[in-house]
Amino acid sequence: MEPLLFRVVEVVARRAGGRRPHNRRKESVMNVQSPTLRSVREDDAYPTRQRAEEKLLSREDPVLWSEWTEEAPISRDEAESYAEKGYLVRHGMFDEAEVRHLIDVSQDLRENGRKIRAEDLVTEPESQAVRTIFRLDEHSTLFDRVSRDERMAGVASFLLGDNVYLHQSRLNYKPGFSGKEFYWHSDFETWHAEDGMPRMRAVSASLLLTDNTSLNGPLMLIPGSQDVYVSTQGETPEDNHESSLKRQEVGVPSRATLKKLAAEAGIDHATGPAGTVIFFDCNTLHGSNGNITPMPRSNAFFVYNAVSNALTDPFAAPRPRPPYLANRGAPVPIRSIRGDLRKG
Repeated sequence: MEPLLFRVVEVVARRAGGRRPHNRRKESVMNVQSPTLRSVREDDAYPTRQRAEEKLLSREDPVLWSEWTEEAPISRDEAESYAEKGYLVRHGMFDEAEVRHLIDVSQDLRENGRKIRAEDLVTEPESQAVRTIFRLDEHSTLFDRVSRDERMAGVASFLLGDNVYLHQSRLNYKPGFSGKEFYWHSDFETWHAEDGMPRMRAVSASLLLTDNTSLNGPLMLIPGSQDVYVSTQGETPEDNHESSLKRQEVGVPSRATLKKLAAEAGIDHATGPAGTVIFFDCNTLHGSNGNITPMPRSNAFFVYNAVSNALTDPFAAPRPRPPYLANRGAPVPIRSIRGDLRKG
């Protein structure tokens, strides 16, 4: 059944090159407006962090950028589900031996975290336990290989309808008993405001390295929220990333908005055994609960951005975030590769 939040309509939206998306667009029955807020940038399609009150704007970009064909790396049903919900869960993409190897290498990275340069590490808010390792592809030849695997990069390229490059990569770890929650947010809002990502043409791929159940703080998503852009209230503080990586408080939707979205569209949780991959659109609202179970939760996280969507100056921040959070070099398209991960 279609979530109450949305009614399906056909919309020819404004976008670069006048491209029309393959997927159906949705229009919220809530107070969704055209993106007419004032911005310091004339090329800003998604103004945010304004002095004015929070606004809900209609998405101007496609969710699924490619026409599905028999040669697509995902099924027609998967493509349609991704366009509709803003995320896709894929099981069995890697075999048991590959998954075991990924787990072993990720555990070694965490245990030897102190050997990794400090700027690439984030610890738990109240301890020195490793929470995140950034630039994962630089710290591990295996995870660099994973990022270029056609099962990852190939799917991302199809979803975005373009060659892709890594905007960001990281290893996340939510320990048992004390893993902290992460509040509801749209990644794109941050990447747009603080990194200068122009359009909604990026996708995240979360590779589960432990079993993710409904109990140990799995990824939660609001289905369909990828079509609603929350233009938040407030300004970006200096060096906001230093605190937002541990507890995000700037650029997040209000409780009233979240309450309406969740009441009308519901909340899904993405679960699966180690080796499962969750692809989700850059604007899909998501978050996770804390983990007080004995079961840790871990995942390798790769953000793929379209080469045509390279970063510009930040849209709502005084300066860009550091390179470990956003790859600002000239985009180098990933050449996806096949084969057993263990063979390089």
